[in-house]
Amino acid sequence: MDTRVWLITGASRGLGRAFTEAVLAGGGRVVAVARDVGPLGELAEEYPGHLVPLSLDVADRQGVFDGVQRAAAAFGRLDVIVNNAGAMLYGMVEEATEEQIRAHMDVNFFGAVWVVQAVLPHLRAQGGGRLLQVTSMGSGGGMATVGFYGAGKAALDSVSEALAMEVEGFGVKVTIVQMGGYNTGLFTAGTTTTEPLAQYRSLRTEMEAMWGDAVGPEPETAVPVIMELAALPDPPRRLIVGSQSFDHVMEMGRAQADLYRSWEHLSRIAPG
Repeated sequence: MDTRVWLITGASRGLGRAFTEAVLAGGGRVVAVARDVGPLGELAEEYPGHLVPLSLDVADRQGVFDGVQRAAAAFGRLDVIVNNAGAMLYGMVEEATEEQIRAHMDVNFFGAVWVVQAVLPHLRAQGGGRLLQVTSMGSGGGMATVGFYGAGKAALDSVSEALAMEVEGFGVKVTIVQMGGYNTGLFTAGTTTTEPLAQYRSLRTEMEAMWGDAVGPEPETAVPVIMELAALPDPPRRLIVGSQSFDHVMEMGRAQADLYRSWEHLSRIAPG
């Protein structure tokens, strides 16, 4: 039985909901963070004393710090933090407004940073803990129509690599969890769409055809990976979640290496 205390953001739906249900079923305790905790009411009734729903907007830095204080007090400690809250900004770079871009990064990047900053004093004081930073298998490169989503996840990737080095001495283990395309509702309930420009009509049609109508695997299918990852005494700093996603990332890596090699002669002109 896993009796650890988990704090999971974005816990009301998708991956966060699936992780929350799995932890509770295994005997763990969860502080489940979401802007709307209404959907968590049934779980709270099913697992009395094991689930604390916490209404919180991760984009509100002071709210996050206050919320984490309440989360730590709820069960006396925090052991595993799953930084999962996220949203989608769908559209071309030129189409996105300043308000849309800033709101998107406030959730996908800054929100995750505020959670990290708020929980670290607690983890350090108790001598350790786990931070699972949920990013994306596509964070290694940009893709038309989802460029800002990739940018936010890439920024979180980079900060999390630095974070892992900074907190290892305190017994805090960080893993960048690069998720594949699961059926989380991200492209429906979690999406903000730009106002389309006519100049991008053909490319938009091409990209929509590429995305297709296929629905990804259900979030529950990713649960065994996360539960095993969280139990490892010496976890990896990065993990791709999803068999198909693993193959795609490996292929992208080979393609990128080939591109660098094809222009190596130009790179080597400079001595730096």
